[in-house]
Amino acid sequence: MKSAINCKTCRRLGASVCGREKCALKRKPYPPGIHGKSYRRGLSEYGTQLREKQKVKFLYGLRERQLKNYVASAMSQHKIPTGDALVSFLELRLDNAVYRLGLALTRASARQIVNHGHIFVNGKRVNIPSFSLKAGSEVQIRPASLGKALFANLSLSLKKYNPPEWLELDKEAFKGKVVARPATAELVKAYNTSAIVEYYSR
Repeated sequence: MKSAINCKTCRRLGASVCGREKCALKRKPYPPGIHGKSYRRGLSEYGTQLREKQKVKFLYGLRERQLKNYVASAMSQHKIPTGDALVSFLELRLDNAVYRLGLALTRASARQIVNHGHIFVNGKRVNIPSFSLKAGSEVQIRPASLGKALFANLSLSLKKYNPPEWLELDKEAFKGKVVARPATAELVKAYNTSAIVEYYSR
């Protein structure tokens, strides 16, 4: 999957999944194409489920098999509701945590940072974006990488940044820690977990 998502995808899905601050959806909140503004047809139940599934795929940069496996794992566990489990699996991906900590501006750039070996997890280099974190996991930029141009403006961008409550951020040390399970309530407006689960339960 290409990391650069065309804003037409965001407009088609009705949600910003490209990671750009100036997403075209904000200026043109309707589907692309000549009939975009006049498009009013409601989606079928299947269409709604498919759209929510596509949102998550593009939002987190997942392949179809990856998302399907996350849903299957969420459905097979019985400790917490399936939707909450799905959110946890998605949010606790290493690339997503790097993004949520403000160490990267987009999930795509976070994925690249991890791939290139710039991230330590609990003191060891990890270059797998899908690596699953857990409570207590510490994430930091590899000290030897801090001098690279890639992180030149990081101190400035972190000054006014606050991560979600499930993460703890040390802005001076460029590291963070998972302190709780990601809260589903924070993401209810981003995508519908129930529709996604129903899609894969067909």
